[in-house]
Amino acid sequence: MNGTMKTAVMTALKKVEIQQRPIPVPKENEVLVKVEYVGICGSDLHYYEAGRIGDFVVETPFVLGHEAGGTVVEVGANVKNLQVGDRVALEPGKTCGQCEFCKQGKYNLCKDVIFFATPPVDGVFQEYVAHEAGLCFKLPDNVSTMEGALIEPLAVGMHAANQGDAHLGQTAVVTGAGCIGLVSLLSLKARGVSKVIVVDVMDKRLEKAKELGADYVINGMKEDTVARILEITGGRGFDLGIETAGSQITASQQIKAANKGATIVFVGYSPSGEMTLPIGMALDKELTFKTVFRYRNIYPMAIDAVATGKIDIKNIVTNYYELDDIQNALDSCVEDKANIVKGVIKVC
Repeated sequence: MNGTMKTAVMTALKKVEIQQRPIPVPKENEVLVKVEYVGICGSDLHYYEAGRIGDFVVETPFVLGHEAGGTVVEVGANVKNLQVGDRVALEPGKTCGQCEFCKQGKYNLCKDVIFFATPPVDGVFQEYVAHEAGLCFKLPDNVSTMEGALIEPLAVGMHAANQGDAHLGQTAVVTGAGCIGLVSLLSLKARGVSKVIVVDVMDKRLEKAKELGADYVINGMKEDTVARILEITGGRGFDLGIETAGSQITASQQIKAANKGATIVFVGYSPSGEMTLPIGMALDKELTFKTVFRYRNIYPMAIDAVATGKIDIKNIVTNYYELDDIQNALDSCVEDKANIVKGVIKVC
């Protein structure tokens, strides 16, 4: 396909503008996707606002966005699994396929991953993208491309639930009710967890958590979080914790409110990458710590969960924006976190 496309280009910290760039040409094992929706992720906002996450540093010009859904408009010569007109969710990370982790099926740990919107790789706040066909997952007729864009964050929540071996009979606590906290909540409920408690400091996010199925919510600014969890659990503590806030305070609360033998899954990144935690208490309780880096082998499961109604992913979205309005969209998401739980860009 010839021509140019609109591309939202980050040109400086907290500055993005629409530019025209050539429409990419798919390679023989790729498809060209007309991007229709892209979710605004917390990592996009970190890069936009601070210019870096850990060792990943933005060098402008740079394109943000990695949660995408759209329609195939062109296929490479060797592509057999997709055809023009197929609606797809894009898994944003291409791995080497040859390292020990790829061969073990733990491809999210590949050291040579190429991941949308992770410097120096451009993302997909743009009208078209060429992507490996094997990483474009066809959507059933009853799953929209907007929902397809949300498969990416949902995969993180499902991986967290898998890491914690979430199951019927458990009481779980999710700290942080942003997008990843909410998809973790949805994933826990889909796996049959009996009781889910969600903790945050913003009432709008806690209201959304209740709407999505949380059994209890706790505002950590208004209540003693640990005391309230112990009250809810009859003094026992929880069985499974999912920590998505990336805060030393909430991570410590998880350890303090856990039952002996519980598992805590750490998902959220702290700004510094380091925390001081009550490890002595964790040892006394013989807690199991698990961690999450993105996800692996989740997309088919996540799409099926949405298609069969086990997870209603679309209701996590609170705000929609047009691509032409992306400067306002990113500024609003940075400045109004109390009210904007999840923003999505409608590309075309």
